[in-house]
Amino acid sequence: MILFSFPHLWAQDFGLIFDQTAGFGNGKFDYEGTLIPRYSTFLGEDGEFYISGGIKVEGLNGSITFIPELLRTELSWHFDIGDLKAGRIYYSAPLPFIVEGLFDGARFSLDTAMGSFSIGAMYTGLLYKKQVNITMTEKELLSNSSKLDYGNFANTYFAPQRLISAVGWEYPNLLDIVRVRLALLGQFDLSGEKLNSQYLAARFTMPVETFVVDLGGCLEAIEDSSDPRVEFAGEFGIGRMLPVFAQSQISLLGRFSSGAFQPVTTMPQGDVYKKRLSGLSMISLDYTARFDRYVSAGLSFSFFADSGDSSLGNELFGKLYWSPASDLWLNLGGGVFIPYTGNVGILWRLELNAVFSIY
Repeated sequence: MILFSFPHLWAQDFGLIFDQTAGFGNGKFDYEGTLIPRYSTFLGEDGEFYISGGIKVEGLNGSITFIPELLRTELSWHFDIGDLKAGRIYYSAPLPFIVEGLFDGARFSLDTAMGSFSIGAMYTGLLYKKQVNITMTEKELLSNSSKLDYGNFANTYFAPQRLISAVGWEYPNLLDIVRVRLALLGQFDLSGEKLNSQYLAARFTMPVETFVVDLGGCLEAIEDSSDPRVEFAGEFGIGRMLPVFAQSQISLLGRFSSGAFQPVTTMPQGDVYKKRLSGLSMISLDYTARFDRYVSAGLSFSFFADSGDSSLGNELFGKLYWSPASDLWLNLGGGVFIPYTGNVGILWRLELNAVFSIY
């Protein structure tokens, strides 16, 4: 990112980012362009203020919508024993497919010899719905997929009203080899539908000879008046740098969930087959290579199945990255999803992303 920086005057930073993506697949064209101005300044010796916003243009088959957003905007204070952040802050669970994104709230972290402890509370109801992607119910899924209507702004702009609490612990070097991340999360439905849920999540990262291994799991207790239940989800990953002519890495990632697992935010599990991790299993083999300082590429092959072990199909997706300067990125991607049954047709997608920054 390029920044207009004047530290000798006011220790303030200004920046501007242009992020644009055009995609085409199965007869549909979509476009998303975002202009993001940002500003930050120090508050005394221990504080910092950061604010960013965006004007997003969404286009689908000739229909264009302009969407204003307040993005990451936070006050932060750093202490000898930890830090406090408040405002529109970023949060991710140890397993990001549970909850990840920007939320309105506060989070305090405490650093000790026993590891780093954190506690936070966050609200979702003032965010743009497609920024956070909460689709825990059929009603929320329909609302999230609908267009913004300025004639009905309040009912078509905002995300569902949910309160998220999070208590976490992280230890970077348990037994000198394992990074441990634990969290207890709760989400509370404030919309009146009363779909509450709690999550106990754990993630372990460790080197094994020349490999890096990730293991994670989550238990979810769903408080639904019609059907209270316990669900689960997990993931495993293994990666290795390859001693070949290009800087390259091969990795294997697997995710699985029970049939009614409900993540708070929706993370698509494929680039073409964009389903959430609910009653879904996925295994993906990825290869990335950097050919020089400007060009890199990646190729992934993914297999999907449902919670009943029925095969859904395979996805193949490739990406090419070119960054001729530190303030310019061009990314080209394309792929196809081939189903195993006749109920779903072949899906394909091509997309071009360009990011230019000024600072």
